[in-house]
Amino acid sequence: MPLRHRLVILPLLLLASVAPSVGAGPSGDWAWPVVGPVIRGFDPPSTPFGAGHRGIDIAAPIGTPVLAPAPGVVAFAGAVAGHLFVTVDHGGGLSSTSSWVSAILVRKGDAVARGSAVALTGTGHPGVEPPHLHFGVRQGGEYVDPLAFVAPPSLVGLIRLAPILPPTR
Repeated sequence: MPLRHRLVILPLLLLASVAPSVGAGPSGDWAWPVVGPVIRGFDPPSTPFGAGHRGIDIAAPIGTPVLAPAPGVVAFAGAVAGHLFVTVDHGGGLSSTSSWVSAILVRKGDAVARGSAVALTGTGHPGVEPPHLHFGVRQGGEYVDPLAFVAPPSLVGLIRLAPILPPTR
């Protein structure tokens, strides 16, 4: 007797916060730098040096490859105040930064393709759990919400077919 299957969607914490609204972004086709739930969203500062959260935090195990979200040229790859950062200039006034990484795999001036590894994730913001990548985007020098640039997350890894078993008597 062949097994029949039913669609089972596994719950994903914060899926709604990961998916940008329709028409929310300038492009919406960048690759995600890592795969994981967004654990903290964008909170723009009210002034250039004011408090805020200038990117999103994406949970990922330490050592996960960080991918370039779009093609570009590495504008910065190094330490700031003892922590490692990589910034890619995507042209047209757009840049992305991956922060608090554990290793840098590129050098300033390197051309990178969409999806190429530029770093390995670290612990994320000091003192914040779980480990995560802080991912920021600047447009014309201003911080903007990265969710407006990345493609909607794929549901492929969330959907599983489970067998429907005959009722037991």
